[in-house]
Amino acid sequence: MTPKTTSITDVAEAFFEACETGKGWEACRPYCMPNATFSAQAEPLLDVKTLAQYTNWMKGMVTVLPDTRYEVKSFATDNARNNVAAYGVFYGTHTGQGGPVPPTGRKISTDYVYIMQFDGDRIAHMTKVWNAGLALKDLGWA
Repeated sequence: MTPKTTSITDVAEAFFEACETGKGWEACRPYCMPNATFSAQAEPLLDVKTLAQYTNWMKGMVTVLPDTRYEVKSFATDNARNNVAAYGVFYGTHTGQGGPVPPTGRKISTDYVYIMQFDGDRIAHMTKVWNAGLALKDLGWA
């Protein structure tokens, strides 16, 4: 399946929606290079090196936090550098099974930024900027 959109902004928006709603790699793959990489300076994600791994990690988070939702605060395209930055707030409550501890019933409201680097009209690399320590504390996981 190839995305019907061609601008990197449209591709980034479609990828963002698929990723943030926990659809996993199968739904995100059409917007990415086959070997798209991932990086983050956040403890829970230190071993996540590919975008496939990350999108599936997000799929798991939607299971643990079944009421997840997100709010886009900013979406910016830098055509000169061929990247798109998305700033959002992620919300959820730990009521689902999974995660490092039994359900805590605690809520999360955490800011994050994705910087999606493109190769043509596909995402080749994504960096997530996120304060995981505060998010894990809010959930009662740290």
